[in-house]
This record gives sequence, C-alpha cells and structure tokens, in this order.
Amino acid sequence: MELIAQAVNDYIEKQYPKPEPVLEEMERLGRKRDFPIVGPQVGRVLSLLARLADAKRIFEMGSGFGYSAYWFARDLPAGGKIYQTEGSEANSKLARDFFKRAGLEKKSEFLVGDGVKLIDETTGPFDLIFIDIDKENYPSAFKKAKPRLRKGGLLIADNLLWFGKVLENNPDPETSGIKEYTRLLFQDKDFFATILPIRDGVGVGFRL
Repeated sequence: MELIAQAVNDYIEKQYPKPEPVLEEMERLGRKRDFPIVGPQVGRVLSLLARLADAKRIFEMGSGFGYSAYWFARDLPAGGKIYQTEGSEANSKLARDFFKRAGLEKKSEFLVGDGVKLIDETTGPFDLIFIDIDKENYPSAFKKAKPRLRKGGLLIADNLLWFGKVLENNPDPETSGIKEYTRLLFQDKDFFATILPIRDGVGVGFRL
C-alpha cells in the first residue's frame, strides 16, 4: 500500500539541502543493495527529536550499516554516545568505516549481536532508544527498552504502519509483532505516544 503519494515525497525531499558526502554515499548504498534504511525524511525527524530531547546517550536496536545512527550521532554533544547494535558483523564494520570517515567514530560504540540482548550489557539509563529490528521481536524490544529509558526520554520505533499491513485482519508474525508493540506503547500509562505517518510510520513515546 502506498501510504504517501510519490509526488508528495519528491516535493518534500526537494526542499532538503544536499546531504553530507558520507551520508549521500550511505543512501546510494541503500538503493544499490535494496537495503531498508529510514531515508532522509525519517532521518531528519530522528535528528530533530534527539535535539529536542537533549539526548546524550542513545541506544539503537538494529543499526544496519549505520544510516539512522549517523543522523543521531551528528548532533550529539561532546561526550555523547550512541550504541549501535547489528546482527551482521559485515554491516557493523561498514558502519564503523562510514563513521570514521565522517569524524563520528568516537561518538559510537559498535556492538555485534541481538540488540534486545545487548542492551543488558550496557550501563546506565538512556535518553533515547530507537527500535528497528525484526518486527516479530518488537514486543520484546519494548519490554527491554522501557526500564532503560529515563523519564523525559524518547522511545522511537520505525515501521509502525508496515506498508499498511497493520490494517489486515489475519496478520503475519511480523505484522502481529508491530501491532502488539503498538498496543503495549499506547496502553502503557508511563508513555505519551503518537505515530507520525512519515514514510512507513514512526512511533514516538515520551517517557512520563
């Protein structure tokens, strides 16, 4: 299902300035590999939300080759840190290479493995947690993320509209995972939440 007309998408993205060279290369790689990066529209929203939250410590569950993490890291203050988690060692290495070339390597920890488990190996609360993993694991990610998020922090998840599949009556396991995550988020009294209908739907929960 086409959630937003392509002409509208094109119009929005024409307003943006030309991306930094490394970011532009990452976007080309995403297109070449048909790899599901969040893209510039969501990337700019992530950057804006991180700034508004004054985020200094960020944890990503599912980082790919570092595209979304790049949008977070570029605005981190001195001493800020983003923890990237990725199941593919090759993708994690690629992310490190991109970050090194962009001068952002010192702002990131590159962890290989399951982000839902790796969060247990980190210390302290986080200001922002971003979820973009296998969709059937979203409910588990929510349960792990909540106690690690400070009050006033943001819990953000990509793909909450899942190409419109969330409207189907007999969802597959991935769609079921997204719908259950959404239910958990909106029924939890410790969060004030919304879904931004950008690209494939970005869920944002503010920890009360």
